[in-house]
Amino acid sequence: MSWAITPDRADGGPARVLVVGAGITGLAAAHRLRDHLGEDATIVVAEQSSRLGGKIRTVDFAGRAVETGAESLLAARPEAIELARAVGLGGDLVYPAGLKPGLSLGGELVDFPAGHMMGIPGDPADVAAIADAKELPDDGMPILRPGADMSVGELVRSRLGAEVLDRLVAPMLSGVYAGDVDRLSLRAVMPQLATALERHSRLTDAVTEIKRPAGTGPAKPVFATVDGGLTRLVYATSAAARADVRLGMTVRELRQTPYGWEAVAGPVPDPMRLKADAVILAVPARPAADLLRGVEPHAAATLSGVPYASVALAAFAFDHIDLPERSGFLTPASGGKTVKAATFASQKWPHLGRRRQIVRVSMGRLGEEALLQYDDATLAKTALRELGEHLGIAVPEPIEWRIDRWGGALPQYSPGHLTRVAAAREALGKRAIAIAGAAVDGVGIAACIASGQAAADEISAQLKSE
Repeated sequence: MSWAITPDRADGGPARVLVVGAGITGLAAAHRLRDHLGEDATIVVAEQSSRLGGKIRTVDFAGRAVETGAESLLAARPEAIELARAVGLGGDLVYPAGLKPGLSLGGELVDFPAGHMMGIPGDPADVAAIADAKELPDDGMPILRPGADMSVGELVRSRLGAEVLDRLVAPMLSGVYAGDVDRLSLRAVMPQLATALERHSRLTDAVTEIKRPAGTGPAKPVFATVDGGLTRLVYATSAAARADVRLGMTVRELRQTPYGWEAVAGPVPDPMRLKADAVILAVPARPAADLLRGVEPHAAATLSGVPYASVALAAFAFDHIDLPERSGFLTPASGGKTVKAATFASQKWPHLGRRRQIVRVSMGRLGEEALLQYDDATLAKTALRELGEHLGIAVPEPIEWRIDRWGGALPQYSPGHLTRVAAAREALGKRAIAIAGAAVDGVGIAACIASGQAAADEISAQLKSE
């Protein structure tokens, strides 16, 4: 396949855009491009793998639609919910039961304290039963200068003490990022808190401000999913984008030309050359860096410096297991366990029903990549043994189980990440090429959708201004 780009584009001819990557970021970008550029635009989505969805993958497991990757949509921000409605799935959105997660400490499952933000309390008294919060005296000076950054670990340890960090904050962040709190950027991970710290001299005051109820109505659900699985959102978005999706197509090189961009794709012995007016890179950091190396070395260097953590997910189905009435639990790394979190999916999500109980167990943190080398049976045995230790029960034999490995799945944002990404985008300038996805703009389905849409907005604006 080859597109012929001619000077007619300068006279307002149909736009041709190449999106690299068919995860939810790339598909959301393609969908937004279609809205902006109309039916005449040619939008090609090139995906190296054999399927759509990236880190979203739903499977039929024990007669239920169960997620083997990303589990839910963040409903507290609008992008994912609005996209689901736009592609016809608004009536299929479902919400969790409202059960709270527990915290496994020393073989005991305790309540996670209320009034916290990613484990950081608004009042030290709220966490007194779990951690000794040692708040620094108020010196009257804002904690963070505008534009400055620090690690989450440095902030919490210095302001509230090591126990709050280890027992509360680290388990929360490990559940999301599988990362090291001393290497996670505050501005990238908790931007709202970072902004509040520019005004406050006490960390707890900043948290209290953010957690203050916005109104008197009932609290809205924080999470949502799609009945039948999140893969439905993937395929509905792809269909609504009406793009030319090419699975099994590896884009290996990008070159800028007088009329736009040329991409070299396909096998080395028999490559195809794709020409386009604009390109959106919606792939992980390393392949994006490889494609940018000959285009903009500074942007390539920024992306190549983003490390990734790997995780393994075990899913178990039981005819019966004695689970506490919780949505799951988190546990600190200091406990020495391989398991870092578990979700009691059939209790958390009422639409799954409780005829059979589904439990998802997450294993692996940054630096524990060797874990993925164990065979499935070893990982399953470890997960079941530690699940029983955390719950204090004899775990019965599951009627079905599976292991899913996600190597290099979760980008790690070191302090200064947002500044570096902004500089990379500035270096790319107005050349009708954009970077998007979890590597630059945050993990989670909603963040990836927002990133893809923002890239599409930028590219569309550039094409329309020509």
